[in-house]
Amino acid sequence: MATVHTLDHPSTIRAREDDIITEAKAILDRRLFSRGRDLHSPDDVCDYLKLKLAPEPNEVFAAIFVDTPHRVIAFEVLQYGTIDAASISPRHVAQRCLAHNAAAVIVAHNHPSGNPEPSPADYRLTERLRDALALLEIRLLDHFIVGKGLPLSIAETGCINFSTPK
Repeated sequence: MATVHTLDHPSTIRAREDDIITEAKAILDRRLFSRGRDLHSPDDVCDYLKLKLAPEPNEVFAAIFVDTPHRVIAFEVLQYGTIDAASISPRHVAQRCLAHNAAAVIVAHNHPSGNPEPSPADYRLTERLRDALALLEIRLLDHFIVGKGLPLSIAETGCINFSTPK
C-alpha cells in the first residue's frame, strides 16, 4: 500500500498557500496602507486590492480613505454583498469619509465571476458617489473593479470625469 505524505496532501498545500497569502496581505498592509503612505497612481493599489478582494466568494465594497496629499488614512470594507451584488449607499460612503476626516477616497469592489468589466450599474454608482461626495468637498479619486488579472480602474477607462461632477 502506498504511503501518502501529509506534506503533499492537497489540503496541506492549500493551508500553506493560505498562510502565505495571509502573510502577503499583512506585509502589503504595512507597506502600502500604513498611515502616511502616498498614493499617486492606480498601480499603487492594484496588487493590494486584488489580494484583499479577489478571494471573496461574494461581492465586497471597500474604500481607501486619504488626506489632501493622498496619504492613506485607512482601508475599510464597507459592505458585504451577495454573489453578484454589493449594494452601497453614497450616504454610507460619505459618513465613513467624514468619520476619517478624509479629503478624498478610492472605492473598490470585486466581481466574483472574475470579469472586471464595469456594468452600467457600476458606472451609475460611480457617478452618484462622485456627485454626492463633491457636495461635501470630498473627491472620489477612482473606482476599481477586481476580477481575474489586474483590477480595472474606472478612472483609467476615461468613461467618467473624476475631477468635475456634472
